[in-house]
Amino acid sequence: MDRRTDVVEDLMSRFPHIPKEAVIKEDLLRGGVAFDGSMLTDGEDGEVKPKSYFIFSFDHRTLPELGEAALRRPPEEIILTGGPYDLRRTVVSVRVNPSSPYKISADSEGRAKLYLDGREIADVGLPPMPEYYRHALRNGKSVMEVAPTIQWGYLIYLTVFRVCQYFGAKEECQYCDINHNWRQHKAAGRPYTGVKPVQEVLEALAIIDKHDTLGTSKAYTLTGGSVTSKVDGLAEADFYGRYAKAIEERFPGRWIGKVVAQALPKADVQRFYDYGVRIYHPNYEVWDKRLFELHCPGKERYVGREEWHRRILDSAEIFGPRNVIPNFVAGIEMAAPTGFPTPEQAVDSTGEGLEYFMSRGILPRFTTWCPEPTTPLGQMNPEGAPLEYHIRLLDRYRAVMDANGLLPPPGYGPPGAGNAVFSVSSFMDTLPADLEIPEETPAVV
Repeated sequence: MDRRTDVVEDLMSRFPHIPKEAVIKEDLLRGGVAFDGSMLTDGEDGEVKPKSYFIFSFDHRTLPELGEAALRRPPEEIILTGGPYDLRRTVVSVRVNPSSPYKISADSEGRAKLYLDGREIADVGLPPMPEYYRHALRNGKSVMEVAPTIQWGYLIYLTVFRVCQYFGAKEECQYCDINHNWRQHKAAGRPYTGVKPVQEVLEALAIIDKHDTLGTSKAYTLTGGSVTSKVDGLAEADFYGRYAKAIEERFPGRWIGKVVAQALPKADVQRFYDYGVRIYHPNYEVWDKRLFELHCPGKERYVGREEWHRRILDSAEIFGPRNVIPNFVAGIEMAAPTGFPTPEQAVDSTGEGLEYFMSRGILPRFTTWCPEPTTPLGQMNPEGAPLEYHIRLLDRYRAVMDANGLLPPPGYGPPGAGNAVFSVSSFMDTLPADLEIPEETPAVV
C-alpha cells in the first residue's frame, strides 16, 4: 500500500467494530502531524491554547529540527469532526512530525482542516486560550508553566519534578525522553521549572479555580520523574504526597487527586492515600518480562518486574482495585531489534498483562507510543509500531475488559466516540458511551 489512506481504510474495513475515529486518532498519535505555519499559535498572547510540553516532548523531531513550530508552538490538542469519514468529535494530543502524511492547514476560507495524502479528511477545532492562562503568578511565572491543562481542560497536569533519577543508558527507560525534554527546553531558554514549589502550585490552582467558571477541570495529576534517593530531602511518597496534602487542604473536594509514581511498598502507598490522593498510577510500562528488563533497566534494577506487579496488587487493598490504574506504553512491544515481529504476537503478549490485572479488578490504561528521536527506541524505530498493532490492541483491550465485567476507569472523563476527552490514546473513545458509570472517585473532604 503506497498511500497512508489505503492503510487506514483497509484497517477500517477489517475492524468495523473499532470506531473510525479511533483509527484516525491512533495513526496521528503514533506517527504525528505536520502544521502549516498559519496553524501555529501565538503563544500565551494568542487566542489558541499552545502546547505546554507538560512532561515529554511527544514530538518526532527535536526542538531545533521543528523549524517555525519551535518558535510558534503548535496547539496543545485538536478536535476532529466531519469529513468523508463523518467523524464524531475526537480529541487528539498534538505530536509534531514535519514528515507526516497528515497535515493541518487552512482551506480557501481560512478554516482549519486535516489533510491526509493531500485530501481533506476532517474539520479541525483548535483549543481556545483559557482565561486562566492569561493570568500570571506573582513572581511572573505563567499558569501554563506551573499547572498546564490537557484533555480539553479536564485534567490539570502537575509535573512537579521535571527530571528523572533513573539517569543514563543503564537506567533510563529506553522510550522515555523526560530528561532530554528538560535539557532541550532549558537550552532553548524556555522557562521549565525543575522542582515546582508547593506554593507556586497552589497559586496557579487558585487562578484556575477562580477563572474556570464552568468547572471544566475535574482532576489533577501529580507526576514527574522517579525518585530513587531524595528530592528536597524527601523520598518519593512524601515528595509527591506533600503536594496532594497541600492541595486537598486548600481546595477540599474541588478536583479528583491522582498520582503517577513508581510501584512503591505498601506503607508508602498508604501515605499517598492519607495525603489525599484517590487514584494511583504505578505504571508497569510493558508486560513481557524480557522486554521490561531491556526497556526499563532502572526499574528492573531498583524494584524488579515481579515485585513491581506485586506492589500494584498490594496497592489495590488501599485504593480499591478500580482506583489503581497502571499505564503501559502501547507499541514498544514491537520496537526493533528486540520486540515482537508481528502485531498479533505483540498483542497476545500485552493481552496476558491485561488479563492478569483485569481479572483482579484493576483496569490498566495506555499511552500510544510516540518514538521521540532522542530515545534509543525512537532512534531505532522512527516509524513507531504499525497502525495494525494499535487497532488490534484496542480490540483486545475492549474484549478483556468486557469479559471481566469492568467499567471505564474514574478520572478520565466520559467514554465513547464523540464523548471522550482522553487525548494520548483511543482507549476511552473505543468504550461504549451508554454505560452506567458510577460517580467518579471524589477527593478527600
